[in-house]
Amino acid sequence: MRTAKLGPAERAESLAGMAEHELDVLVVGAGVVGAGTALDAVTRGLSTGLVEARDWASGTSSRSSKLIHGGLRYLEMLDFALVREALKERGLLLERLAPHLVKPVPFLYPLQHKGWERLYAGSGVALYDAMSMTSGHGRGLPAHRHLTRSHALRIAPALKKDALVGALQYYDAQVDDARYVATLVRTAAAYGAKVANRARVTGFLREGERVVGARVQDVEGGGEYEIHAKQIVNATGVWTDDTQAMVGERGQFHVRASKGIHLVVPKDRINAATGLILRTEKSVLFVIPWGRHWIIGTTDTDWNLDKAHPAASSADIDYLLEHVNSVLSVPLTRDDVEGVYAGLRPLLAGESDATSKLSREHTVAHPVPGLVVVAGGKYTTYRVMAKDAVDEAVHGLDQRVAECVTEDIPLLGAEGYRALWNARARIAQRTGLHVVRVEHLLNRFGVLAEEIFELIAANPALGEPLPAAEDYLKAEIVYAASHEGARHLDDVLTRRTRISIETFDRGTRSAREAADLMAPVLGWDKDQIEREVEHYEKRVEAERESQRQPDDQTADAARLGAPDIVPR
Repeated sequence: MRTAKLGPAERAESLAGMAEHELDVLVVGAGVVGAGTALDAVTRGLSTGLVEARDWASGTSSRSSKLIHGGLRYLEMLDFALVREALKERGLLLERLAPHLVKPVPFLYPLQHKGWERLYAGSGVALYDAMSMTSGHGRGLPAHRHLTRSHALRIAPALKKDALVGALQYYDAQVDDARYVATLVRTAAAYGAKVANRARVTGFLREGERVVGARVQDVEGGGEYEIHAKQIVNATGVWTDDTQAMVGERGQFHVRASKGIHLVVPKDRINAATGLILRTEKSVLFVIPWGRHWIIGTTDTDWNLDKAHPAASSADIDYLLEHVNSVLSVPLTRDDVEGVYAGLRPLLAGESDATSKLSREHTVAHPVPGLVVVAGGKYTTYRVMAKDAVDEAVHGLDQRVAECVTEDIPLLGAEGYRALWNARARIAQRTGLHVVRVEHLLNRFGVLAEEIFELIAANPALGEPLPAAEDYLKAEIVYAASHEGARHLDDVLTRRTRISIETFDRGTRSAREAADLMAPVLGWDKDQIEREVEHYEKRVEAERESQRQPDDQTADAARLGAPDIVPR
């Protein structure tokens, strides 16, 4: 199977190919659900297209807590079916589908009451582990354990002594959410799907009641295409209602946006060898290990402003700092915060006004002939959502179609990953890279890291770290543009890498060097390089300004001060 290079030429070829012949399925939206739907459809033998208005995962799917988890708190809501489903998916991802991208992560749950709380919380975590084992895919993670206060403080010295009387430790998993989606898209392309980002659906084609295709604007090249398809899947997340409006249908359900924000702080600011999970009055708070950083999140508030660029306000940041500082012996301050990001959860609108009570379950509908809508759900269960969406689309196809096979389709980079991991010292000798660099690349690309090594062999300068963002090599920047569909500087600094949230300057000191590396691949001249750098700097300043504002309205207005990049 080819590895599916997604450079400028392949993008142009995909757009032209989608317009040339009627597809079986066209998927609109390349978040995790849309990308998963494209992979599901193409691996059933269906001719498949995938279009995305901005970049892969540029909405919700790059702004999550970056956890692959069963949803421990849903047990408390007695939503056993959702937890069981999610735990099965977690196991599949860890063991079979993406062991190079999805990794175990430990969490400490501090107990604040003697006796009853250990029994209550311990029973919940024990049930969580048991459900994981019975799913058939749970043996890859250690079982939970009960800790005394002194033991808990040994592995998490950052906690105040009076913040706990004991603790539980259990395991979940984590992922770089945007990298996972980019890998999903490339996997779908490797099986024959035609994929294009920066390709915006501006309307649907109709024959009577039936939807038979979409008008798609090439945001980069400026052309417009008519893409015909027997079935279209609307997988646009928080934009679901907007997309439905294009066919004049309000739809059978509505999606509400709930904002969650996260802070990123350096690893040395919290002295702990484990993640933390804390209860708040509204939800739960996670402190998640993230390389040389911690991610702290999240909030859960209604959002009805700009969907493309949800803004974190000063009040949001204060909320998280206040809650995490309630248990830390050395409190965090604003000066400790390297990065802030905000994302929107697509929740199925229900009876309750509180977004934390709205359903995380998904639904699939066929509101008009030719158009399937999938919405809701959790990142962890994207594969189940994709299967259900394609199952629904198949009802509208006049042909026999194979059953879903994605349970047995490893993502690109997974096959042979463990063998390469075992050989990482030898690879370091062969490539001249430090073994830590090799591990970094294997955990981001799996066996596709060999393509990075080839770039470095051809141009040894690409084996150097990117200035002011030393965790990443220059080769990764070039590879993002040549193989992963990155079209703009923002795509690389925000999603192909995480430089925008992992450095105190938020990537501005690396921007020019990164743009220079991308330019030959994407055919940029000096003027376009200047535009890319200037746009990125304005975006960072608009985000910083929004985070100084007191509330959502003023933060939103400040964030919108930086326009989206417009190609030359």
